Amino acid sequence: MWGLFEADNDNKDVNKIIKAFFTQEETDSQWREYALCSQTNPTAFFPEKGGSTKDAKKVCTNCVVKSECLAYAIENDVRFGIWGGKSERERRKIKNANKKSIALAS
Repeated sequence: MWGLFEADNDNKDVNKIIKAFFTQEETDSQWREYALCSQTNPTAFFPEKGGSTKDAKKVCTNCVVKSECLAYAIENDVRFGIWGGKSERERRKIKNANKKSIALAS
């Protein structure tokens, strides 16, 4: 598409374009409109306990708003499902690591 999305940084380029069209407040909530998961089967993102997360994470790999999705889940302490390509356990590890780095910086 006009040579915009040929580099390895495609997702970053798309994020810049999306953010250019919206104010920060709109961007904070409108990222969901660009989420690939909204165009797929939602049950893949909420597997049964012990079920596979592979299909959901594969969708997240190509999603242009993966980082916004992950940040939302961590900031809002979402405990179920795959968000931003991470399971609840993986998000918890990220959150704990962030707390530790903040404590060390203080």
